[in-house]
Amino acid sequence: MSPTRPTRSQHTTLKQIGEHIPPHLVAKLGRKHGVQSRDITPWSHTVAMLEAQLTHAIGLNDVCDNLRNHGGLLSAIRGAKAPSRNGLSHANRTRPAAMAEDLFWAVLRHLETIAPGFGGRSYEGFPRRFRRSISVVDSTTIALVANCMDWAKHRRRKAAAKIHMRLNLGSFLPQFAIVDTAKHNDAKRARELCAGLRQGEISVFDKAYVDFEHLYDLDERGVFWVTRAKENLSLRTVKRHIHKTEGNILRDDEVVLAQPATREKYPKRFRRVVAIVEINGKEEVMTFITNNFTWSPRTICELYKCRWSIEAFFKQIKQTLQLSCFLGHNRNAIRWQIWTALLAYVLLRFLAFVGRWPHSFTRLFTLIRGVLWNRTNVRDLLLMYGTAGGSFRPIWQPLQPYLPGLSP
Repeated sequence: MSPTRPTRSQHTTLKQIGEHIPPHLVAKLGRKHGVQSRDITPWSHTVAMLEAQLTHAIGLNDVCDNLRNHGGLLSAIRGAKAPSRNGLSHANRTRPAAMAEDLFWAVLRHLETIAPGFGGRSYEGFPRRFRRSISVVDSTTIALVANCMDWAKHRRRKAAAKIHMRLNLGSFLPQFAIVDTAKHNDAKRARELCAGLRQGEISVFDKAYVDFEHLYDLDERGVFWVTRAKENLSLRTVKRHIHKTEGNILRDDEVVLAQPATREKYPKRFRRVVAIVEINGKEEVMTFITNNFTWSPRTICELYKCRWSIEAFFKQIKQTLQLSCFLGHNRNAIRWQIWTALLAYVLLRFLAFVGRWPHSFTRLFTLIRGVLWNRTNVRDLLLMYGTAGGSFRPIWQPLQPYLPGLSP
């Protein structure tokens, strides 16, 4: 039976979350990246940025005043101290954001080591018959203020940062990520995102990442890929697998690139599947291409449908974590906040895993935010609020709310 109320802990919720970061890791990374401690240590900086994420802080004063008001409880978190407003601003502006990036990957690997089942198959759309690792590649844009952030301008009156990510569909955890401006074309980042894929694994991505030199490289490495064909792609049919429509499958062919210049980049045959798919209640004809010749055409459509998982992931972090109100305007400060948001996401996902939390990530976040400075046993808390019905599994297609009178 679940407890009627969570037991009292000797430590605050924030300290219990911070304990999942290995001791001395932050200090070690600080030395690696040449961080000068002075007024704010690397650990105090990290705790301040995590607290900003978990409380949805709207500015530097919000973060620093809150930490100063809880100075006694804060010092119990491995001696962390409340930074001054100028000190935190200077740290975000000058300390290499690569340190926050390294910290995120180190903590993720640590959590996967101490809990081998961390993540599990939490995505309900995962094709159960596949035993291979399936990776989904995509990007999301984070709008910024153009007149304050000239470095991020990609149009005359628009500025944005972009997160390119390779997500493991089985665990619903990031495998590789790039945080940059929105100026660069997605296809230019494809090689970096897929560099860690091994033979036999599957990569699914949108047509924005189609680069036939890269696709040929993946094929030579034994990596299976599934994507959509661009509208202007010129192909020549070499062999037909079906000669008439079969259900929603219109065509299933082996093809080659028709243009000689493009064929030099990908000289092999690949497969084209044309199918009728349902999107938002409407049927549309889509063309998929892949280098696998053994899967059924419906399996190829199903694999591409899995790409919605990363859209759900981006909705999850952008609507829950603090990725709309930034604590600084320069490139380094933005990257610090984005990488800390991803770190907070992984730490909360780990709490959900060990506490067998069955509900949504958003509900978990709001629950933790309300007791961040309380001395509450987090596992008991998750058990008590996890007894009601519900599911933590993301849905196929993220729901997008719209304001009345505004078009999508």
